[in-house]
Amino acid sequence: MSELRELEKAYLERDPAATSGAEIALLYPGVKALLMYRRANRLWKKGFKFLARWISQRARKKTGIEIHPGATIGKRLVIDHGEGVVIGETAEIGDDCLIYQGVTLGGTGKHTGKRHPTVGNNVLIGAGAKVLGPINIGDNSRIAAGAVVLKDVPENSTAVGVPARIARINGVKQDYVSNVDQINVADPVSMELVYLTCQVEYLKRKLEEKTDENL
Repeated sequence: MSELRELEKAYLERDPAATSGAEIALLYPGVKALLMYRRANRLWKKGFKFLARWISQRARKKTGIEIHPGATIGKRLVIDHGEGVVIGETAEIGDDCLIYQGVTLGGTGKHTGKRHPTVGNNVLIGAGAKVLGPINIGDNSRIAAGAVVLKDVPENSTAVGVPARIARINGVKQDYVSNVDQINVADPVSMELVYLTCQVEYLKRKLEEKTDENL
């Protein structure tokens, strides 16, 4: 079976909005992005890195999905909706995975060489989730929407929150989770933005005071 036919079957199984193979092949950005990645990846492996990057950037412009040609991706990856998905150079993704819009498989800026995550088989990564650094996401795991994953996730687990914690393993709720408020948990990104906004306002006031003194 060709890769396109495999993708059509995978999308039909995973996306209830999909109605036909023709619709998927012609209209789904995740399919186009993945097929263009395959061409770019072949060129990357042969040393034609500029051309490979050119193809990947064309794919990003056409689909809103950025897959580095150096990434390693298994069979039947479904990228649902897809807008804002970023997959880094040393990322590895197994077979039969499902990724939603806004997902980043990225680096932290603290590593060299292997900088991006390794995702196992049959993994679901929810909308807006960020999986960062050379960490491992085990087979059959689930990453909740909006989670920020900075540590390994075991097989058959569910990771939630910012930063992500393991909520379930093999369907069993973890004891400490009952003490974690997943609704009202403080968002460190928002807190940092508030801090930076305060700093900007402080510096603006200082600048205005200096300007008044010089007048």
